[in-house]
Amino acid sequence: MRNYDLDFLKKFSLVIGLLMLVTLGLIIGAAYLHKVIPPEIDPAAVKRVEDRIAPAGAVYAGATGAAAQAAATAAAAAQAASQVAYGGTLDGSVIYQNLCAGCHTSGAGGAPKLEQAAWTARLAQGSETLNRHAIEGYTGAAGVMPAKGGNPALTDEQVVATVEWMVDNLQ
Repeated sequence: MRNYDLDFLKKFSLVIGLLMLVTLGLIIGAAYLHKVIPPEIDPAAVKRVEDRIAPAGAVYAGATGAAAQAAATAAAAAQAASQVAYGGTLDGSVIYQNLCAGCHTSGAGGAPKLEQAAWTARLAQGSETLNRHAIEGYTGAAGVMPAKGGNPALTDEQVVATVEWMVDNLQ
């Protein structure tokens, strides 16, 4: 081998060695930064994890637990009843569109649509019975009517006004 070939091999080996050291330094630096900097966690992923690990139900703790659940249910019902729904309006169309239309336009749960034929038997029972069933709820062979349409914040007057509006607008 000639001298300039040996000289080239020495310099080339030196450059390759230096590049390997730089590469090794970059790898070590990246590994250190990976451990030091916390990863960003997507808020949607956190929400999914919280939903997945949330409790599926409550524990029944005997009479004490039943009393606490009954008290909590009564407190929630009292709080809901203390707030007047829809600003206290007695406009039956507003309440119907926001609450009642969900069942009475599709017939869900056996709810009669606003058609004269569906209401004939109900109207024969009288407005007092219609109003009582709307306020207190009703379960029968024809279907289910939740008390106050499922919104305990409605006042009895609002329910009566909505029932009257519905009867007046039968087709």
